[in-house]
Amino acid sequence: MLSFAGMANFKLHTPFPAAGDQPKAIEKLSKGLKDGFKHQTLLGVTGSGKTFTAANVIANFDKPTLVLAHNKTLAAQLAQEYREFFPENAVHYFVSYYDYYQPEAYIAHSDTYIEKEAQINAEIDRLRHAATQALLTRRDVIIVGSVSVIYGLGSPDEYKKHHIELAVGKEENRAALIRAFIKIYFERTNADLLPGHIRAVGNAVEIMPTNERVIYRITFDGDVIASIETLDPVSRAKMDEPKSIFIFPAKHFVTSEDERNRALIDIKAELDERLEALKREEKPLEAERLKRRTLH
Repeated sequence: MLSFAGMANFKLHTPFPAAGDQPKAIEKLSKGLKDGFKHQTLLGVTGSGKTFTAANVIANFDKPTLVLAHNKTLAAQLAQEYREFFPENAVHYFVSYYDYYQPEAYIAHSDTYIEKEAQINAEIDRLRHAATQALLTRRDVIIVGSVSVIYGLGSPDEYKKHHIELAVGKEENRAALIRAFIKIYFERTNADLLPGHIRAVGNAVEIMPTNERVIYRITFDGDVIASIETLDPVSRAKMDEPKSIFIFPAKHFVTSEDERNRALIDIKAELDERLEALKREEKPLEAERLKRRTLH
């Protein structure tokens, strides 16, 4: 069996060894990757152990891996199988978070505007954030996804740059920290915490990140972080007391101030250009509609 010296990120757990044609397939696929082959095909009937064979190749090659599936259901099944093969590593599920999506539309001759409607699955959104953060912080990552993974999520550099690091004993103003969380798209609430929300309670700030089902309670002593506690979101029982934590933005699309200002200038210039074109085409209704929607 091939091995790649100096690498040991992935730890394959399996109660049974490769058998039949699997050892030969694993050897050839691993060698093909090492030789730089862009395309390789593994043939096999249902139940022949193709996922297990691929898991061995991942363990051999030892690099972050993307597994694409035909649909959400198959992706979920594969993700569960890879979690069983790699329990010590980061296996994540990344698919479209829309349960329902109706794009906006405009029918000019009747001046009918159909608003965009979208229903987002909060649990899938949490899993998407967990996958993104794992990719930015670890090397032993397997992402199992559907076609949704081909669409952009904004700049990974900006997403990573805007994280907040908190540590016990660090000087931090409570009010400034709340503003910092809001700046990276967390919402303040006085009700029960949901993912992507923060709550101020006395001399503490409680936050539920988008990628975890836990509450972090940051307690202050003046302008110093006195303690950080991990709480169960239902029972509020203390689960852990970490010395430091990283909080990433509550949304994927994070943009710097300079980039946002540049984009606004470009949008305004394009709007002026399109309005002139519509006026030349004697389409005042379309021009007015475009102007109102864009400026809004």
